[in-house]
Amino acid sequence: MRATSNDTRKTRRRAGITLIEMLVVVTIIALFAAVVAPRMLRRTDMARATAARTQINSFMTALGAYKLDTGTFPSTEMGLQALRARPQDVPQWNGPYLPQEIPVDPWGRPYVYRYPGEHGDEPDIISYGADGQPGGEGINADVVSWKSQ
Repeated sequence: MRATSNDTRKTRRRAGITLIEMLVVVTIIALFAAVVAPRMLRRTDMARATAARTQINSFMTALGAYKLDTGTFPSTEMGLQALRARPQDVPQWNGPYLPQEIPVDPWGRPYVYRYPGEHGDEPDIISYGADGQPGGEGINADVVSWKSQ
């Protein structure tokens, strides 16, 4: 027995996805992305600030070992590079004090190093945040060595 053309249409309709069903699925996905994406981006920014804080803490630990060996911190001119390569006229240097090259901050810019620092007896290390400018709030806030966040 042959199926009638009416039965064939019903079978085709059940087997495929209609345009309305597809639009409903795309709308649900778009709504989900609109709600979740801003939260995920916020977490990415928080992760970058946390990574900068961790790197600065690592620098401060290495600088402490440098000072134990040499009696002082590297000057601003020597910079953080003194943790990797022996500066001239520093015979007590016993480094390298970091296992890898000096990284850039999570936003792709070099850290700012100053010694003597303006905030106590230790060096100042600064990442200027997402905008790369001093100051700022939120993701643009500076990550600095003299404040615990």
